[in-house]
Amino acid sequence: MVLTGAGLSTASGIPDFRSPGGRWARYQPVPQPEFLASERAREAYWRYKGETWQLIHAAEPNAAHVALADLARAGRIELLVTQNVDGLHERSGFPPERLVNIHGTDSAVECMVCHRRAPRAVAQAAWEAGTAVPRCDCGGPWKPATISFGQQLVAADLERALDAAAACDLFVAAGTSLVVGPVNQMLPVAREAGARTAIVTASETPYDAAADVRIAAPVEQVLPAVRDQIR
Repeated sequence: MVLTGAGLSTASGIPDFRSPGGRWARYQPVPQPEFLASERAREAYWRYKGETWQLIHAAEPNAAHVALADLARAGRIELLVTQNVDGLHERSGFPPERLVNIHGTDSAVECMVCHRRAPRAVAQAAWEAGTAVPRCDCGGPWKPATISFGQQLVAADLERALDAAAACDLFVAAGTSLVVGPVNQMLPVAREAGARTAIVTASETPYDAAADVRIAAPVEQVLPAVRDQIR
């Protein structure tokens, strides 16, 4: 099984969060309680999300996404759990039944009052037209359907991820710093269950010394090479 993070999408032109020049160099995350409590926080959130959606929407899957989709279609990946919300795994042709978007998706919005969901374009068009905080017909603020800080993960998604980690033969972490919990616990869960583990990412991680294989080369080079070797 595979866990992917923001580093998988940097070659698609989407900056990651923590690296110098990353997304948090210009914007600080707005926790869910702040979004619900403050109109100013909602406006700040939408400035960040509105701008980044323009970038995400224009991005295309890179060679790493395509390699993972090829491996999944060949029956070599049982489950892929992604921390990314950009939808590039789906657009690469990765089988949806083997994909868990553990942090939700930017491609939809949810009303924070009536909890109705709608395509992202509904709210994005309003923001681009000058509405600081797009709102549902019921008057509640729209929020992209992602998991924010202070918001619980979907329990069923987390359970599926951890169960798959405990049952896999090989666990691969690709493009993730493995510092965000509880998803980062997938690696020690897999290791304790007897799986071999590999980390493919440019940044250091807390589990580097524990992994059986550690590769710092770009994921968009490593993963296609792995696919080609398997073929």
